[in-house]
Order: sequence, then structure tokens, then C-alpha cells
Amino acid sequence: MRSQQTILIADDDEAIRELLAIYLKNEGYVLRFAKTGQEVLDVVAHEPIDLLVLDWMMPIMDGISACIEIRKTQFMPILMLTAKTSDLDLMQGISVGADDYMKKPFNPLEVTLRVKSLLRRYRDYGADQATQSGKLMFQELTLDVQTRQCQKGETLIRLTPKEFDILAYFMRHPNQVLTVEQIYEAVWGEDAFEVDNTVMVHITKIREKIEDTPRKPSYIKTVWGAGYRL
Repeated sequence: MRSQQTILIADDDEAIRELLAIYLKNEGYVLRFAKTGQEVLDVVAHEPIDLLVLDWMMPIMDGISACIEIRKTQFMPILMLTAKTSDLDLMQGISVGADDYMKKPFNPLEVTLRVKSLLRRYRDYGADQATQSGKLMFQELTLDVQTRQCQKGETLIRLTPKEFDILAYFMRHPNQVLTVEQIYEAVWGEDAFEVDNTVMVHITKIREKIEDTPRKPSYIKTVWGAGYRL
């Protein structure tokens, strides 16, 4: 059994790889490196990776394309690095399966904290699965906490790990108004000092998957000025 967690740092900028390596090695992680999206796929195909730090813009195959391919078979947390700042760009990264993102230029200490938080959340939800039997149900929706599968009626709905965690949080608190800060702190495991559009983008993607009419949601409803309610 592996005693250390392995992180793959994928960025075509050697200076960024070296900078992140300094901070992440100091936390005791085993590191692997890639300079292109194709190298990322080669690494994850041949050895277990606990978390991927993935740059958006890389040669040969970019981070978005690599993320799409990885999510077909792998469910490790993915932290996207990007110089893009628009909400549409963020939505694209989240929609293909990234769990979180950091805008460049970034503080390497904050990247380290995000990495630790993502790994902790995945570990904690794994522990939950070992202790919680049964399923979460709300109307036609069913979440299996052991297999981490989502069904609407008889239809299997494919959720990213973070989407599953958010929906599970809603289903554990039905009919309650949940603020963006509450959702962020519960799912990301970090204090929500300056919450951006991350939660909103994830909820938009969940609605696209579970709602018959995403623009008129019947499950996750917006409570204007307060938050969201299942």
C-alpha cells in the first residue's frame, strides 16, 4: 500500500513546474511531471495519481482536451491552472471535469492549500462511503454514496466528483436555503473568504444534467439574495 500521495504537475513552463515542486515536495508528496496533454495521459495510464495540477494551455494537447480524456476513466481531483479569467472560460473548465481552478499568476502557497483541501475532501468522502450505507433520495433523484452514482428515475447521470459532492450536500439538507459560502466551505473544505463564481458554475452544470429545463429548475432553485435550495 502506498504511504505517500502522488501528484502530477502538468505545465509546459519549466519555471512553474519547479516552483510548485518546491512547495509540494515540502509537504511530503511524491511528484510526477508532464509538459503536454499527451504526456499527462501517458502518466495517468501507467501509474496511480492522487491529484492532477493541470495547466489549461499546453502544446500538442491542451489541458481541456486532456481533462476530457481523463474523465472517461479516472476520478482523481483535478486542479486547473489558467491565465483565462472570463466566466465562460471558467465554465468550460468546470464542465469538462475540473474540480477547482487557480488563475495565473498564483501564489504557490495557495496552490498548496487547494491541493491539500482537494485531497482531504476526497479522503473524507471515501471515509463517508465506508461508514454510510444506503442512498440519498429526493423526488426522482437517487445518489448511491458507496458507488458514487447518480440516477434520475432509471437513467444513470454522469457527475464529476465535485458535482456529486455538491448534490449530496443539497440532498443531506433538503428544503433548506444554503448560501454559496456554506456550500463552498462544506464541499471544498476551505473558509469562504472571497468566494468567486466556482459554486455557481458547478450548480449550472449540475442543473444541465438533472433538470428537464435547466433555465427553469425544479430541483436546485435559486433563492435570490440568499443562496440555493433543493
